[in-house]
Amino acid sequence: MKILSIQSAVAYGHVGNSAAVFPLQRIGVEVLPVYTVNFSNHTGYGAWRGPLIAPADVADVITGIEERGAFPHIDAVLSGYQGGEGIGDVIIDAVARVKAANPNAVYACDPVMGNAKSGCFVAPAIPVLLREKVVPVADIITPNQFELGFLTGTEPDTIPSTLEAVDLARAMGPSTVLVTSVERPDREEGTIEMLVADDSGAWIVQTPLLPMKANGSGDVTAALFTAHYLETKDAALALERTASSVFDLLSNTHASGARELQLVESQEAYAHPRMQFTARRVR
Repeated sequence: MKILSIQSAVAYGHVGNSAAVFPLQRIGVEVLPVYTVNFSNHTGYGAWRGPLIAPADVADVITGIEERGAFPHIDAVLSGYQGGEGIGDVIIDAVARVKAANPNAVYACDPVMGNAKSGCFVAPAIPVLLREKVVPVADIITPNQFELGFLTGTEPDTIPSTLEAVDLARAMGPSTVLVTSVERPDREEGTIEMLVADDSGAWIVQTPLLPMKANGSGDVTAALFTAHYLETKDAALALERTASSVFDLLSNTHASGARELQLVESQEAYAHPRMQFTARRVR
C-alpha cells in the first residue's frame, strides 16, 4: 500500500507527517510525505521557527513525484492541518491527478479546525474552504465531534444526533466518516468514544479517557484508520485496530509524563494492536 501524505512537519515532537508517517511505516505502508510547513515544533508552544511552504512549492514537489511515475501506484491521498488557504487547492488538484492515474485511489481528509476545549484555531478562511471545497471531494473524513458539528451546522452530543450529523456529512461527498473525541452526556464516566459510519452501517467504540492533552494523536488516528480501512474494507475492524493502537500510544505518553507523543516507543502498539476494545453496532 502507498499513501501520499500532504501535511505539516516538525523537527521536535510529533504532529502532522511527523506523527503519521512512522506508524504507517511500522504497519508496512509505503508513505510519500509532502510537507506544507517545516517548523521547529508545533504551534501549541506559542513560539516556533521555520517556514510555511508556499503552495506553489508544495505543488512542485507533488509534480516531481508524479514525474517519477508514482501516481498509478498510490492507494490513498491523506491530508491534515492546512496552514494556508492555497494548500487546499493544491491538495484537490493532487487528488484529481492521482485518481486519474489510479481510479481506485481514495482521498482521506482530516478536516482540522479545532476542538471543543480550544474552539477554532485555524485561519477564518480554512473552515469555509474545508466545508465548501475540500470535504466534498473526499472519500473518507476524520473530524472530531466539534469539527463534525461545524461542517454540518449541527451540535451533535448524543449517538442519534451524531449519526444525523454523520449522514449530513456523508451527503456532502465522503462515503466514510470517522468521528473522534465523541463525548455524550450519557456515556460511562471516565470514557471517550469514536464512531464510524459507511455504506454498511455505523459502529462506536469506547475507551478510557486519559487526563491529558496530546498534540498529534488525531494525526495518528487518521493515518492508521485510513490504512486499516483500505486493507480490510471493514469499518468496525479498522476502528477497533485504530482505537487499540492510539489508546496504548496515549497510555504510554501519559505514563512517561512527557508532553510529546511517545511515538517511537509505542511502535509495537501499531504493529501488533492488542485489540482490547470492541466496536458496538449502532446502526
